[in-house]
Amino acid sequence: MHFTRNQAPSRISHRKLYYSNNVNFSSNDPGEIATLITLLREEHRDLDQAIARLVKDPTLDQLHLTRMKKRKLKLKDWIAYLESKLIPDLDA
Repeated sequence: MHFTRNQAPSRISHRKLYYSNNVNFSSNDPGEIATLITLLREEHRDLDQAIARLVKDPTLDQLHLTRMKKRKLKLKDWIAYLESKLIPDLDA
């Protein structure tokens, strides 16, 4: 598994993964990809819960909410990308 400065290895907690803005993952190992997908899904779920709590807060910070929603969408895109890497190429 190869990571650069702002990337999170799969063995760290999902909380640290949240703070890395770029998850540039270049491995083709299905096990490593599956591990990262699991971490990203967990972070996505945590963000969903945090957003739901933040919306109920009467002192809503709209900018923070927007950033969290954008991060959640990025996570969704990364999960879809990594899941597509797990599908084998079938040349006809």
